[in-house]
Amino acid sequence: MLIGEVARRSGVSARMLRHYESLGLVCPSGRTGSGYREYSGEDIQRIFHIESLRSLGLSLREIGRALDDPGFTPSVLVADLIRQTRERIAAETELLTRLRRIDAADPAGWEDVLQVVALLQALQSKSADARQRAALSAADDVPVPVEALVEAALNETEPNVAGALRWALARSGDAGTALLAEGLDSPVAAVRERAVQALVEMPDGEANAYLRDALAHSDAVVRAHAAVALGTRGVADAVPTLLDMIVEGRNDTDAADALSVLAIDTETADRLATGLADRLAHAATEAPARGRLTQALAGIPGATASRALAELSHDADRAVALTATYLLQLRDVR
Repeated sequence: MLIGEVARRSGVSARMLRHYESLGLVCPSGRTGSGYREYSGEDIQRIFHIESLRSLGLSLREIGRALDDPGFTPSVLVADLIRQTRERIAAETELLTRLRRIDAADPAGWEDVLQVVALLQALQSKSADARQRAALSAADDVPVPVEALVEAALNETEPNVAGALRWALARSGDAGTALLAEGLDSPVAAVRERAVQALVEMPDGEANAYLRDALAHSDAVVRAHAAVALGTRGVADAVPTLLDMIVEGRNDTDAADALSVLAIDTETADRLATGLADRLAHAATEAPARGRLTQALAGIPGATASRALAELSHDADRAVALTATYLLQLRDVR
């Protein structure tokens, strides 16, 4: 088969076939009487083998080794190709992410593009000071790539920088709220905690909806942050979790403070006092928890809380009785 026919059937140009020949990859088995290259069936099969290996990303030099070296181990080369491909995909993915973030910032000109690029680079700096300056510079005069701020906030371990990033996100409005909520599903506990801490500082509204959902989260730390935030915002859905926190001794002071904020009227205050009293009366509630529940009654106004404290002043647990007596005296003074 002459070179033109081989080119048509194989899809490999005549020029490339001549290049293969110059490299010694595939040489025509014969020549016609006129001196034209003539390819045999085996030659054509080798051409298809070369093209197949090229499709895997092998260089022509590597292909020559693969086809002609009897001691060549394909598994080693394939493993190296996998590594190179993963590195290339990672690099391309990083570039795509950066371009998407620049596009999302909607830059008005090249000066804005340069500012966004500088901000993205600073957010990834090894210097905590540089990262903090970048977060604080995300002001009105700099287009803010919210997705980058969220990623930085979820991965930041330096408290001051984390605080600056949460501040920057809060200034962005609800734009980053949904992205932060996705962080609640992270397999990493520290990331989940950073996500809920950032949500707590986001504006009310959409953030509250995600925090309500977080009350049922499997992570107790997430539930606690959500409950305290919602309680201080007057959301009654947080009450069961706040009571659990007091019983378990997990951020119990914050939980008690949140309950006192919720006690804004007589009906709510009486309901909260009853809830605390019920937990106190539960047989499974141990002595330390009973002490914390008694102390929590101090922040609840109204007659129901006062009656509960009066009964507790005669409690068999001396520590509980003394605490209740002291709290009743404070209420009388007021």
